[in-house]
Amino acid sequence: MACSGASLCGCRSAPFTGRRQLLLLPEQQEIAMGQENFTQILSEEPLSANTRGAEIVRRVGLRLASVSGRPDYAWDFRLLASPAQNAFCLPGGKVAVYEGILPVCQSEAGLAVVMSHEISHALARHGGERISQQATVQGVRSAVDYAFSGTSNASRELVRTAYGAATQYGLILPYSRRHESEADQMGIALMAQAGYDPNEAPRFWTRFGQAELMAGAKPPEWASTHPSDARRASDLMIQVPSAMQAYSSAPVRLGLGEPIFG
Repeated sequence: MACSGASLCGCRSAPFTGRRQLLLLPEQQEIAMGQENFTQILSEEPLSANTRGAEIVRRVGLRLASVSGRPDYAWDFRLLASPAQNAFCLPGGKVAVYEGILPVCQSEAGLAVVMSHEISHALARHGGERISQQATVQGVRSAVDYAFSGTSNASRELVRTAYGAATQYGLILPYSRRHESEADQMGIALMAQAGYDPNEAPRFWTRFGQAELMAGAKPPEWASTHPSDARRASDLMIQVPSAMQAYSSAPVRLGLGEPIFG
């Protein structure tokens, strides 16, 4: 669909990459839905008792938030008590990490790979873009009416579908492969600006792929909403040199940061 003007069709460019997007919902509506969903999730899923892990999640999150360009977000970072290898960021900066992914992260930098990726989905408004794409297929009136229905269950399920907070089988957020690759590209730049070694990004995805192989078979890439872990590691290797330039200019260079365990 061609974009004839931002005021008419809600066109904008994704941060970092400049890709043109169609967004029909006002961002404040997305943020309100994200807050509602986050409150509901926290009422249903227990927080982790791992105080050290929770503090590391908060520390890494604040560093990433400081370079996100969104000081207007009411950032919130939580560690949830679940074995799922998962994380998400809802509109407005509501971030949750599941305990199950911490062993794969190993360090602050590994955690920064995960969190910067999820934060990038929110910064790029990928969920809102998915809603808008669905609207163009299903009909703008019915889709937007549904998004603005005002019913708690409807808005919660819409946000969970769009932002991937209800993923299964240890996968990280079921966006399209394009969104995943874009969030990877944005994320490695973000973590480098925050002072974490971007070389850890491809290493993380190699470890994640190995962990998933141990857990069982995955669908082929063409049948998946995500690029393969090997492809993500390979693509991120290409991004490392430019990310290293951002890392070299970071006010504080932390390397891998602290280990999560030990």
